Order: sequence, then C-alpha cells, then structure tokens
Amino acid sequence: MKPVQTGIERLLADPPSILEGKRLGLLANPASVGCPEGNRGFRPTRLLIANHYPDQLEAFFTPQHGFFAEKQADMVTSKGLVDPRLGIPVFSLYDETRVPTQTMLDLIDILIIDLQDVGTRVYTFISTMASCLQAARAHDKQVLVLDRPNPIGGNRIEGNCLKPGYTSFVGMYPIPMRHGLTIGELALLFNAHFGIGCELTVIPMGGWRREMLFHDTGLPWIPPSPNLPTPASALVYPGQVLWEGTNISEGRGTTQPFEIFGAPFFDTTRLEASIPKDRLAGIHLRALGFEPTSDKWAQRLCHGFQLHIVDAGTYQSYGTTLTLLQAVISLYPDMFQWKEPPYEYEFEKLPFDIITGDPLIRKAMEGMDPLHDLEETWAEELKCFEEISKPFLLYE
Repeated sequence: MKPVQTGIERLLADPPSILEGKRLGLLANPASVGCPEGNRGFRPTRLLIANHYPDQLEAFFTPQHGFFAEKQADMVTSKGLVDPRLGIPVFSLYDETRVPTQTMLDLIDILIIDLQDVGTRVYTFISTMASCLQAARAHDKQVLVLDRPNPIGGNRIEGNCLKPGYTSFVGMYPIPMRHGLTIGELALLFNAHFGIGCELTVIPMGGWRREMLFHDTGLPWIPPSPNLPTPASALVYPGQVLWEGTNISEGRGTTQPFEIFGAPFFDTTRLEASIPKDRLAGIHLRALGFEPTSDKWAQRLCHGFQLHIVDAGTYQSYGTTLTLLQAVISLYPDMFQWKEPPYEYEFEKLPFDIITGDPLIRKAMEGMDPLHDLEETWAEELKCFEEISKPFLLYE
C-alpha cells in the first residue's frame, strides 16, 4: 500500500503561492517530519521549510512538551530558546503564555502549523492551534495548517461533548472526547463554526481514508509527547486519560503509559470479577504488577491491568474506562480518591470534571448509575456534532 502523503509533503510537491516572499513562522515539534519524494527520510518539517523557503523562516513555536518533546505533562512548562540548527527564536506556547503575543507575531506574516494530533479533545495541541487561530485573527496574520492523520481513525466519535462552564486548556470547544477529525478538519471547524474567523488555508493529505488507524498509513510513528510512545497508547488514550483525574496510576513513569493502570491497593482478581464483561468489547485485560519511577505511586508496587486491544473496531475507549473506573470506586470507596486541583491551569474545578467536561459524569460514577443510561444522554449531542462537522470533512 502506498503511504499516506502528509500535508508537508503535499506542500513541498505543489508549493502554494501565498507563501512566496512572506515571513514565515512554524508551530511544530519533533513528530513534525516529512518524507518528500517518497523517501521515508524522517526530515524535520522545520528544516524542510527552511530549505525550501530560504531566509523566510523567522520564528519557531512549540506546543506543550517543548522543543524536544521531552517535558512531562500538567503545567510542566518549557522555555523559549534559539534553534541550534537554524539560529531563529523558538517561542514556547506552554510557558508564561499559551497564546502567541503581538511581539512574537510581529516577526511573521504567515504561521504554518504542522502538529501530530492524537484524536482526543483533551490533548492540548488542538487548544494551542485554536489559540494561534484566535491570535492570528486579532493581529491580522494568515495561518496555513498542514494536515496529518488522526491516528485513531476518522469514522468514530465517542463520549460526551464539553459542557458550558467547563472550558479549559484541555477543552476549548464543545466537541466529543474522541472527535474523529484530523487537525486540519478541526482547524476549519474551529475557525468557521465556532467563529474565530482568521484567514486560514489547510493543505490536505493524499491517500488518507477515514477508516485508517495509524498502522494503516505507512507513516512512521514519532511520539508527539513523552507518554504516547506508540499508536496503541494513542488508541486507548481517549478513555485512559480519565485516570489522570484520580489517585489511580495511568502508567506514567512506566514504559507503557495509558496502556496500563493500577494502584497498590488493587486486588486484581476481585476487580476483574466485578467488571461487566459485556462492557469490555474488543479488549483483553491482563493482570500485572508495575512500579512507576515517577508520578503517582512512584517507587511503589502497583497491581493493575494492561489493556490489550484485540479488535479496534468494537473497542470503545471512553466507555471501557468509565466501566473500569466505576468498578474501582465500587470496590474501594475508602481508598479511591478524586485528584484535587490545580490541573492544566484550572485551580478550582476538580481535574476529573475538567477532563470529562461534565461534572454529572463524576456524580454518575459515585452514584453507580447504569453507564448505558449515561451514554444515552450523549446520543443527541453526538448526532449534532456529526452534523456540524460534516461541512468541514476533507476526506471521504
């Protein structure tokens, strides 16, 4: 199968006239690579742009996790620096400001965005992109988004939409947890439907289809952040990220973040027996022990499970983790805890409520409400999201 052609590759093959003679900025990170002319060369987008447009690239911008994608999550900031190869300023958009300032944007005419999103509302790259679109509108700059695959596919959405009053840096607009859009499609949706209104161009991919998972694309997986090391970790992330709002380890500080979860007080035999098997479609739970080197329960033996996906077509990431979470709360009401704020620059609301975007979900977990009934309450808003996103779909 011929590999998918990413937005940067399409740009290099057919350069748009709007970039001619313009001062350029680039928002990207180490997962932003291109393979021009069919060569799987893993060349950084920033070098490809600099070579193709000599003396036009004036500034580089980085999202959360930093220039080397080395920083951990949740308010672990990265600082600006000078690009060691290109000698241009590098502005961190996860530091004192998460929005490009006028001083930053005064250096450029067009901001190019090339980021590998992971298909989940709470992943901050899409919030950074939205902030850039807003700043571009305010300061009369153009934006060009180079599209990349949604690594968990584009034909399924999951979870609830963000509720009013729960906007944060891990959820700026009312979209589902698993949104099913590429980052280019999201840019179009944010800009038009949610009224940003900047001057926006999207360079689509070639050969990408909505049913594709990342392993179908023929592209190399380069971790966009430290705790999504594999496509499998991205596939479980829309559900497993919920553990971040609790005292249960989501596997940070191990080699398999999000694929594993647990705590020192788990009895895996009892816990597995309490989980409704009809709620575990498409996965196998394998009991294991692990010892995080950092983060929750560091240097403590945790008992838990690894999620092995055996059928990605039937696996429902969000509903699966809600099922696991409810079983944990039921068995361990005295040891389970909701994490306290702050979380991602929100200092009052509970992190779990910020992650889900709806406090009623936490209350349903505590009240042991039937999950099927809870999911039924989302059905109409998911249908509405499908309708509003249709005009912005770039791929069949």
